[in-house]
Amino acid sequence: MRIFNVLGILFGSATFFLVSGCNSSPTNQIEVAKIQKQEIKVAGSSSTYSVAKILIDNYKEKNSTSKIKLLPPSQSEGAIASVKQKIVNVGFLSRKLKPSEDNDSIKSQALATDALIVATHPSVTGIKDLNTSQLKAIYSGKITNWKQLGGKDAKIVVLDRPEDESAKKLLRKYYLGKDLKNAPDTVILRKEPELINSVESVPHSIGAFSLGYAISSDSPVNRLSLNGIEPTAANIKAGKYQMVRQMGVVSGQRPSKETQEFLDFIFSKQGKDTLKANGFIPSK
Repeated sequence: MRIFNVLGILFGSATFFLVSGCNSSPTNQIEVAKIQKQEIKVAGSSSTYSVAKILIDNYKEKNSTSKIKLLPPSQSEGAIASVKQKIVNVGFLSRKLKPSEDNDSIKSQALATDALIVATHPSVTGIKDLNTSQLKAIYSGKITNWKQLGGKDAKIVVLDRPEDESAKKLLRKYYLGKDLKNAPDTVILRKEPELINSVESVPHSIGAFSLGYAISSDSPVNRLSLNGIEPTAANIKAGKYQMVRQMGVVSGQRPSKETQEFLDFIFSKQGKDTLKANGFIPSK
Protein backbone atom coordinates (compact mmCIF):
# COMPACT_ATOMS: atom_id res chain seq x y z
CA MET A 1 0.00 0.00 0.00
CA ARG A 2 2.78 2.40 0.88
CA ILE A 3 4.39 1.68 -2.48
CA PHE A 4 1.12 2.52 -4.26
CA ASN A 5 0.75 5.70 -2.19
CA VAL A 6 4.25 6.81 -3.04
CA LEU A 7 3.66 6.05 -6.71
CA GLY A 8 0.40 7.99 -6.56
CA ILE A 9 2.15 10.99 -5.08
CA LEU A 10 4.93 10.83 -7.65
CA PHE A 11 2.43 10.40 -10.50
CA GLY A 12 0.35 13.29 -9.21
CA SER A 13 3.41 15.51 -8.94
CA ALA A 14 4.51 14.60 -12.44
CA THR A 15 1.01 15.30 -13.72
CA PHE A 16 1.01 18.68 -11.94
CA PHE A 17 4.31 19.71 -13.50
CA LEU A 18 3.23 18.38 -16.87
CA VAL A 19 -0.04 20.28 -16.77
CA SER A 20 1.70 23.38 -15.44
CA GLY A 21 4.22 23.15 -18.23
CA CYS A 22 1.48 22.73 -20.82
CA ASN A 23 -0.44 25.68 -19.44
CA SER A 24 2.58 28.00 -19.44
CA SER A 25 4.03 27.01 -22.78
CA PRO A 26 1.25 28.40 -25.03
CA THR A 27 1.25 31.64 -23.03
CA ASN A 28 4.98 32.02 -23.51
CA GLN A 29 4.63 31.26 -27.19
CA ILE A 30 1.90 33.88 -27.54
CA GLU A 31 4.06 36.50 -25.79
CA VAL A 32 7.03 35.65 -28.01
CA ALA A 33 4.80 35.83 -31.08
CA LYS A 34 3.56 39.26 -30.02
CA ILE A 35 7.13 40.53 -29.66
CA GLN A 36 8.11 39.12 -33.03
CA LYS A 37 5.05 40.56 -34.68
CA GLN A 38 5.75 44.03 -33.34
CA GLU A 39 9.29 44.21 -34.73
CA ILE A 40 9.68 45.56 -38.25
CA LYS A 41 12.78 44.39 -40.07
CA VAL A 42 14.11 46.67 -42.79
CA ALA A 43 16.79 45.90 -45.39
CA GLY A 44 18.20 47.86 -48.28
CA SER A 45 21.09 48.58 -50.60
CA SER A 46 24.02 50.57 -49.26
CA SER A 47 22.92 53.45 -51.51
CA THR A 48 19.58 53.67 -49.69
CA TYR A 49 20.87 53.05 -46.17
CA SER A 50 20.93 56.74 -45.24
CA VAL A 51 17.38 57.45 -46.43
CA ALA A 52 16.08 54.34 -44.65
CA LYS A 53 17.75 55.40 -41.40
CA ILE A 54 16.43 58.95 -41.66
CA LEU A 55 12.85 57.75 -42.14
CA ILE A 56 13.14 55.15 -39.37
CA ASP A 57 14.57 57.66 -36.88
CA ASN A 58 11.86 60.17 -37.69
CA TYR A 59 9.16 57.53 -37.35
CA LYS A 60 10.51 56.42 -33.99
CA GLU A 61 10.36 60.00 -32.70
CA LYS A 62 6.60 59.98 -33.30
CA ASN A 63 6.10 56.33 -32.30
CA SER A 64 8.34 55.66 -29.32
CA THR A 65 6.96 52.14 -28.73
CA SER A 66 7.67 50.95 -32.26
CA LYS A 67 10.40 48.38 -32.81
CA ILE A 68 12.24 48.67 -36.10
CA LYS A 69 15.50 46.91 -36.90
CA LEU A 70 17.59 48.21 -39.80
CA LEU A 71 19.79 45.39 -41.05
CA PRO A 72 23.33 45.97 -42.41
CA PRO A 73 23.30 47.28 -45.99
CA SER A 74 23.45 44.83 -48.87
CA GLN A 75 22.20 45.26 -52.45
CA SER A 76 18.79 45.88 -53.97
CA GLU A 77 18.65 42.28 -55.15
CA GLY A 78 19.18 41.05 -51.59
CA ALA A 79 16.47 43.33 -50.19
CA ILE A 80 13.96 42.09 -52.78
CA ALA A 81 14.77 38.44 -52.10
CA SER A 82 14.52 38.98 -48.32
CA VAL A 83 11.04 40.50 -48.64
CA LYS A 84 9.90 37.66 -50.90
CA GLN A 85 11.18 35.09 -48.40
CA LYS A 86 9.55 37.02 -45.52
CA ILE A 87 12.90 37.48 -43.80
CA VAL A 88 12.32 41.24 -43.68
CA ASN A 89 9.17 43.35 -43.82
CA VAL A 90 10.38 46.30 -45.89
CA GLY A 91 13.12 46.69 -48.47
CA PHE A 92 14.66 49.91 -49.80
CA LEU A 93 15.90 49.86 -53.42
CA SER A 94 18.17 52.15 -55.40
CA ARG A 95 16.45 51.26 -58.67
CA LYS A 96 13.13 50.15 -60.13
CA LEU A 97 12.02 46.53 -59.99
CA LYS A 98 12.97 44.44 -62.99
CA PRO A 99 10.05 42.64 -64.72
CA SER A 100 11.57 39.30 -63.70
CA GLU A 101 11.56 40.38 -60.02
CA ASP A 102 7.98 41.62 -59.95
CA ASN A 103 5.42 39.03 -58.88
CA ASP A 104 2.30 38.66 -56.77
CA SER A 105 4.21 38.15 -53.52
CA ILE A 106 5.48 41.75 -53.24
CA LYS A 107 4.39 45.27 -54.02
CA SER A 108 6.66 48.14 -55.02
CA GLN A 109 6.24 51.89 -54.59
CA ALA A 110 8.38 54.73 -55.92
CA LEU A 111 9.92 56.64 -53.00
CA ALA A 112 12.20 59.46 -54.10
CA THR A 113 14.81 60.76 -56.52
CA ASP A 114 18.37 61.02 -55.24
CA ALA A 115 21.12 62.77 -57.16
CA LEU A 116 24.59 61.32 -57.38
CA ILE A 117 27.23 63.97 -56.79
CA VAL A 118 30.93 64.03 -57.48
CA ALA A 119 32.69 65.34 -54.40
CA THR A 120 36.21 65.96 -53.17
CA HIS A 121 37.90 66.03 -49.78
CA PRO A 122 37.97 69.53 -48.20
CA SER A 123 41.74 69.64 -48.83
CA VAL A 124 41.05 69.98 -52.56
CA THR A 125 40.82 73.73 -53.21
CA GLY A 126 40.53 75.84 -56.34
CA ILE A 127 38.34 73.32 -58.15
CA LYS A 128 34.56 73.77 -58.13
CA ASP A 129 33.56 72.39 -61.52
CA LEU A 130 34.67 69.50 -63.72
CA ASN A 131 33.65 68.79 -67.30
CA THR A 132 33.18 65.39 -68.91
CA SER A 133 36.68 65.26 -70.41
CA GLN A 134 38.28 66.08 -67.07
CA LEU A 135 36.24 63.41 -65.25
CA LYS A 136 37.29 60.82 -67.82
CA ALA A 137 40.92 61.83 -67.45
CA ILE A 138 40.75 61.56 -63.64
CA TYR A 139 38.99 58.20 -63.53
CA SER A 140 41.24 56.70 -66.23
CA GLY A 141 44.48 57.98 -64.69
CA LYS A 142 45.46 60.38 -67.49
CA ILE A 143 45.26 63.23 -64.97
CA THR A 144 46.87 62.29 -61.66
CA ASN A 145 47.56 65.60 -59.93
CA TRP A 146 45.15 68.34 -58.90
CA LYS A 147 47.70 70.88 -60.14
CA GLN A 148 46.87 69.81 -63.70
CA LEU A 149 43.35 71.16 -63.11
CA GLY A 150 44.32 74.40 -61.39
CA GLY A 151 44.42 73.06 -57.84
CA LYS A 152 47.18 72.24 -55.38
CA ASP A 153 50.21 70.16 -56.20
CA ALA A 154 48.82 66.91 -54.76
CA LYS A 155 48.22 63.42 -56.13
CA ILE A 156 44.57 62.64 -56.87
CA VAL A 157 43.16 59.71 -54.89
CA VAL A 158 40.35 58.16 -56.93
CA LEU A 159 37.72 56.35 -54.84
CA ASP A 160 35.22 54.30 -56.81
CA ARG A 161 32.45 51.68 -56.58
CA PRO A 162 32.20 48.24 -58.23
CA GLU A 163 30.83 48.07 -61.76
CA ASP A 164 27.55 46.45 -60.65
CA GLU A 165 26.66 49.27 -58.25
CA SER A 166 24.19 52.02 -59.18
CA ALA A 167 26.69 54.81 -58.54
CA LYS A 168 29.24 53.48 -61.03
CA LYS A 169 26.54 52.67 -63.57
CA LEU A 170 25.32 56.27 -63.44
CA LEU A 171 28.85 57.67 -63.73
CA ARG A 172 29.40 55.59 -66.83
CA LYS A 173 26.03 56.44 -68.32
CA TYR A 174 26.37 60.21 -68.05
CA TYR A 175 30.12 60.94 -68.03
CA LEU A 176 32.65 58.11 -68.24
CA GLY A 177 31.20 55.92 -70.96
CA LYS A 178 30.99 52.14 -70.86
CA ASP A 179 34.50 51.42 -72.23
CA LEU A 180 36.69 53.71 -70.11
CA LYS A 181 39.21 51.67 -68.10
CA ASN A 182 39.82 52.49 -64.44
CA ALA A 183 43.11 54.02 -63.37
CA PRO A 184 45.48 51.29 -62.06
CA ASP A 185 45.59 52.72 -58.53
CA THR A 186 41.83 53.35 -58.20
CA VAL A 187 40.53 52.33 -54.76
CA ILE A 188 37.33 50.28 -55.10
CA LEU A 189 35.00 50.41 -52.11
CA ARG A 190 32.15 47.91 -51.88
CA LYS A 191 29.68 49.91 -49.77
CA GLU A 192 28.62 53.51 -50.30
CA PRO A 193 29.09 54.41 -46.58
CA GLU A 194 32.70 53.24 -46.91
CA LEU A 195 33.25 55.49 -49.90
CA ILE A 196 31.62 58.46 -48.16
CA ASN A 197 33.77 58.02 -45.05
CA SER A 198 36.86 57.80 -47.24
CA VAL A 199 36.08 60.96 -49.25
CA GLU A 200 35.50 62.77 -45.94
CA SER A 201 38.75 61.52 -44.36
CA VAL A 202 41.33 60.89 -47.12
CA PRO A 203 43.10 64.11 -48.27
CA HIS A 204 43.03 64.93 -52.00
CA SER A 205 40.41 62.24 -52.74
CA ILE A 206 37.46 62.27 -55.13
CA GLY A 207 34.36 60.06 -55.28
CA ALA A 208 30.68 59.94 -56.17
CA PHE A 209 27.83 59.42 -53.71
CA SER A 210 24.36 60.50 -52.58
CA LEU A 211 23.44 64.18 -52.53
CA GLY A 212 20.78 63.34 -49.95
CA TYR A 213 23.40 61.92 -47.63
CA ALA A 214 25.68 64.93 -48.11
CA ILE A 215 22.85 67.27 -47.12
CA SER A 216 21.35 65.20 -44.29
CA SER A 217 24.72 64.60 -42.63
CA ASP A 218 26.08 68.08 -43.37
CA SER A 219 29.09 66.42 -44.96
CA PRO A 220 32.18 68.68 -45.15
CA VAL A 221 33.08 67.54 -48.69
CA ASN A 222 33.19 69.85 -51.69
CA ARG A 223 30.19 69.23 -53.96
CA LEU A 224 31.27 69.85 -57.53
CA SER A 225 29.32 71.23 -60.46
CA LEU A 226 29.53 69.07 -63.57
CA ASN A 227 29.73 70.79 -66.96
CA GLY A 228 28.70 73.98 -65.17
CA ILE A 229 25.52 72.52 -63.64
CA GLU A 230 25.16 72.39 -59.86
CA PRO A 231 23.46 69.41 -58.17
CA THR A 232 20.57 71.39 -56.71
CA ALA A 233 16.94 70.42 -56.20
CA ALA A 234 15.88 73.02 -58.78
CA ASN A 235 18.28 71.69 -61.42
CA ILE A 236 17.27 68.10 -60.70
CA LYS A 237 13.56 68.86 -61.01
CA ALA A 238 14.17 70.79 -64.23
CA GLY A 239 16.09 67.86 -65.68
CA LYS A 240 19.30 69.87 -66.05
CA TYR A 241 21.26 67.74 -63.60
CA GLN A 242 20.61 64.26 -64.93
CA MET A 243 22.78 61.94 -62.84
CA VAL A 244 19.99 60.74 -60.56
CA ARG A 245 18.66 57.40 -59.34
CA GLN A 246 15.15 56.37 -58.43
CA MET A 247 14.64 54.93 -54.97
CA GLY A 248 11.77 52.60 -54.14
CA VAL A 249 10.25 50.56 -51.34
CA VAL A 250 9.08 46.95 -51.52
CA SER A 251 6.93 45.06 -49.02
CA GLY A 252 4.72 42.00 -48.87
CA GLN A 253 1.26 42.11 -50.40
CA ARG A 254 -0.30 41.74 -46.95
CA PRO A 255 1.92 43.59 -44.48
CA SER A 256 1.33 43.37 -40.74
CA LYS A 257 -0.46 46.21 -38.96
CA GLU A 258 2.86 47.56 -37.65
CA THR A 259 4.50 47.38 -41.06
CA GLN A 260 1.56 49.08 -42.76
CA GLU A 261 1.69 51.93 -40.24
CA PHE A 262 5.37 52.45 -41.04
CA LEU A 263 4.65 52.38 -44.79
CA ASP A 264 1.80 54.87 -44.33
CA PHE A 265 4.23 57.22 -42.58
CA ILE A 266 6.84 56.92 -45.33
CA PHE A 267 4.35 58.05 -47.98
CA SER A 268 2.52 60.59 -45.80
CA LYS A 269 3.06 64.34 -45.98
CA GLN A 270 5.31 64.11 -42.93
CA GLY A 271 7.39 61.42 -44.58
CA LYS A 272 7.72 63.46 -47.76
CA ASP A 273 8.65 66.57 -45.76
CA THR A 274 11.36 64.52 -44.06
CA LEU A 275 12.72 63.48 -47.45
CA LYS A 276 12.69 67.05 -48.76
CA ALA A 277 14.46 68.38 -45.67
CA ASN A 278 17.26 65.90 -46.25
CA GLY A 279 17.92 66.58 -49.92
CA PHE A 280 15.73 63.90 -51.50
CA ILE A 281 12.93 64.67 -53.97
CA PRO A 282 9.78 62.66 -53.06
CA SER A 283 8.07 60.79 -55.86
CA LYS A 284 4.60 61.94 -56.81
